[in-house]
Amino acid sequence: MTDTAAPAGLDLEKLAAHLKSVGFGQFDGPLSARLISGGRSNLTYELTDGSRRLVLRRPPLGHVLATAHDMAREHRVLTALAGTAVPVPRTHHLCEDPDVIGAPFYLMDLVEGTPYRTVEQLLPLGPERARSISERMIDTLAALHAVDPNAVGLGDFGRPEGFLGRQVRRWTTQLENSRSRDLPEADELHELLVARLPHDGAAGIVHGDFRLDNLLVDDHDEVAAVLDWEMATLGDPLTDVALLLVYQRLARLDAGFPVSTVSQAPGFLSDDELLARYDAAGGRDVSDMAFHLALAYYKLAVILEGIYFRYRQGKTVGEGFDKIGDGVTPLLHEGIAVLR
Repeated sequence: MTDTAAPAGLDLEKLAAHLKSVGFGQFDGPLSARLISGGRSNLTYELTDGSRRLVLRRPPLGHVLATAHDMAREHRVLTALAGTAVPVPRTHHLCEDPDVIGAPFYLMDLVEGTPYRTVEQLLPLGPERARSISERMIDTLAALHAVDPNAVGLGDFGRPEGFLGRQVRRWTTQLENSRSRDLPEADELHELLVARLPHDGAAGIVHGDFRLDNLLVDDHDEVAAVLDWEMATLGDPLTDVALLLVYQRLARLDAGFPVSTVSQAPGFLSDDELLARYDAAGGRDVSDMAFHLALAYYKLAVILEGIYFRYRQGKTVGEGFDKIGDGVTPLLHEGIAVLR
């Protein structure tokens, strides 16, 4: 028996029957669920029988790119990192049969914590706690980059050779597929990135979107779990560092795209302090971040242009999308300035 008030994207009756058929003994009573987060990203539900709570992850509703919403890859990296210095939820079950709930899914522990995203969330904590949280954040990133992929069974998790070149090509192709206006700055930044492409460094596990609101922070200001591994791969770990820095800088830029504003909280590590802390925690060499920062600006500019393109086609619903295109050129200018 299951709760009939299931959220969209989750057939509780079929799920309960599947879990019983595979001998999954975590739940005893009727199942109920609530959507924790969702949208264009993977959907996350809290699943419970009234006593035990777990989290279920599945791809977004509708047509999705398998490479961007691969549940088996997410499940694999989480399972591999268990027991390392990187805090991750414990995984319990992977189902790759789309007939059960309409898409592949996996189950993992529910971890208590706060995904801080805005300066307003951190202000009541005070400067000392904000600093401590930002220190734990960057220490966790350094710990991830210190993991030997081969030692945890992830030696074939990606193709690190030529990773940066593929990143440039990927975002250039995406821009061409969503270009609706002249963007000479994009062409200039692309040319600079191609000309300054560095040699491959030592490969590591790349999270792909590492920032504070993709972490759960507990009541003691420790990182309880790193979440949202859908972009994880093997490649150049400095792309994680650069993207984190650019997210911080976006909070100071008038670019119309403040993904996170936590870096504006008093006490939060500055850009230079963040790099110094990463280095002290055993992270990779950050003495020359120019290319990686420019690539991060390019990536986010392309993402913004794609959103603006869909808005102009009438495929995006909501407020503020008419202004989002204004943020593209400032990001491109920042990327050019870094390489110039």
